[in-house]
Amino acid sequence: MWPCLRSSFGFITTPSSSCCFLKDKNKFQSYSACRRITFGNSFIHSGNCCSRAHRQLAKLFLKAVGKGFGMPRKIDFPYSGSLRPGRKSPPRKVPAGIPKPDYAKTGLPSHSPRAPWDIEVHGDEDLELMRISCQVAREVLDCAARVISPGITTDEIDDVVHQETLKRGAYPSPLNYYNFPKSCCTSVNEIICHGIPDSTVLREGDIINVDVTCFINGFHGDCSATFLVGDVDEEGKRLVRTTYECLYKAIKICKPGVSYSKIGEVIEDYATSQGFSVVRNFCGHGIGRVFHTSPNVLHYRNRERNGIMQVGHIFTIEPMINEGTFKSVTWPDKWTTATADGKRSAQFEHTIAIINSGVEVLTRRTENSPRYFWEREFDKKNSKPSFSVVVSNAL
Repeated sequence: MWPCLRSSFGFITTPSSSCCFLKDKNKFQSYSACRRITFGNSFIHSGNCCSRAHRQLAKLFLKAVGKGFGMPRKIDFPYSGSLRPGRKSPPRKVPAGIPKPDYAKTGLPSHSPRAPWDIEVHGDEDLELMRISCQVAREVLDCAARVISPGITTDEIDDVVHQETLKRGAYPSPLNYYNFPKSCCTSVNEIICHGIPDSTVLREGDIINVDVTCFINGFHGDCSATFLVGDVDEEGKRLVRTTYECLYKAIKICKPGVSYSKIGEVIEDYATSQGFSVVRNFCGHGIGRVFHTSPNVLHYRNRERNGIMQVGHIFTIEPMINEGTFKSVTWPDKWTTATADGKRSAQFEHTIAIINSGVEVLTRRTENSPRYFWEREFDKKNSKPSFSVVVSNAL
């Protein structure tokens, strides 16, 4: 029997595993991998065949499968590190009562791109609404940080982010943004950014960046941090802390009249002095009613004419710092980006606003935020935190 199977391009037929042609061990193993086809929630099984005509059809079937006809082909992708994609659960649902961004249904933002130097100037009302969205994002990121431990999956972290976002009446901005399938990004070890949460289990010694953006009252608030999973080696700790310090040093120089290119100069100089490299493929960005807009905030030395900071500008700084090369590779899912040499990468991000007195960190941590590992280590040795620790805790 040759059942007729519905595919994306029409109908095809499949032979039975009892077909004489498929008795050949190698051919049968190749076929059995294709025979378990999931379409919806049902598995398709075929009947019996043994005639010459059926054997010929079996050959044609295997030839077609080898060319990608009718069945998904196995992708032989040269992954740079040890991480591999896991199983992905369906996108999580958002209740009808939660206000949504313009791309929530279509996956495509409706705004027109601005020139890199054409930067929106936000008024006091916008700034107040941005404070709300950014503090929601901070609270949600803190919730994610509290559950990170060996044995948890990145999909479980995504579930925490999703539920905590909804509890606050907000929409998880990454969800369906250009068809991104999850509510946050989880980037483990060699993954630089845009890791898709899945069944990947965190192990002792991993590092993970969780990137959270929340949309509420018509505005997006964006922040991320890299966390240790259990006991991490000293070089991993040094990478994470250096990345945080790159962000901190960049924020310190922000004020009206400063060129955006200055941010990259400060970050790259410090990162390279510590023996690390700065990712060039991704940058910080303007944010507000639109998830990503001008300016482009480059994290490496550059002469790009991306504008001058002025009061009312709101943007993110989010350096991605690597142990090895700054070069990257993107996985077949077209989102997950890894270091080209498989070495680790870390990232921290804040949304900041330029104000008359200098800069306001909109996604700053609160007194209830989990402390970073170097702060905990300092607390063990001292009864009172140093000035630098107090300052860092505000960021």
